[in-house]
Amino acid sequence: MSRDSEPTVDPRAIIDPDVELGEGVSVGPWSILGPGVRIGDGCQIASHVVLKGPTTLGRNNRIYQFSTIGEDTPALVYQGESTRLEIGDGNVFREGVTVHRGTVQDRGLTRIGHDNLFMAYVHIGHDCELGDHIVMANNASVSGHVQVGDYANFGGYAGIPQYRKVGAYSHIAGMSLVLKDVPAYVTAGGHPASAIGLNLEGMRRRKLAAEAVGALKQAYNLIYRQGNTVAEALSEIESLAECFPEVATFANSIRASSVGIIRPRRDTPADPPVSGN
Repeated sequence: MSRDSEPTVDPRAIIDPDVELGEGVSVGPWSILGPGVRIGDGCQIASHVVLKGPTTLGRNNRIYQFSTIGEDTPALVYQGESTRLEIGDGNVFREGVTVHRGTVQDRGLTRIGHDNLFMAYVHIGHDCELGDHIVMANNASVSGHVQVGDYANFGGYAGIPQYRKVGAYSHIAGMSLVLKDVPAYVTAGGHPASAIGLNLEGMRRRKLAAEAVGALKQAYNLIYRQGNTVAEALSEIESLAECFPEVATFANSIRASSVGIIRPRRDTPADPPVSGN
């Protein structure tokens, strides 16, 4: 290891001898890194950060001050068992973010993917499974056992109770309480949240082909606008799903639901509005 790639640790930080630091890692003053923490190359740990293990971070993550990553859960079922937190590459944890490890009542693991942005005071509960390129705005929270798909976007103060699923490319509006599963590509909003349309703005930003957007609109209408049961709508969607992987993602997220999917409000207009992030 060259001198330039050696970790830079402020002398005021407290680092357990068991901690492993990759090349180019920096640790700020008054941060505490406990046993079982493994930090990949290029990570930046600011001041006043607490990292507890067993926790593994990939490369080039950035953790801002006053965040607590890898703490055990306050869930009453937790009795001090050794559980884990795994974090991928390129994530940003802004000020005051909290992430809890898993419980043995589930897989004993909380997992976060790559290139996610967690803004100030976001909370990620025990046993959650988060994908890649997710954005959670200030104070958004996911409770234990929640699954979140790639590119999902959360407005500030959005809340997700335990065992819910938030599909890929979906958008949760700010201050929403999501009591049911959110299918992929759908925008949810309200208290409690309802389906208020497709995440068309998110599709535009990701340059989704017009044909795929049109197919998703057809699939959305079959689920929500034509009086079908979910099973009937999914059967009709099959031919679209064979041609468009985006529709297959939408349909599969509905099939995966264990608590039921969010529904539109009764006064929602007939055509899905432009919405989302």
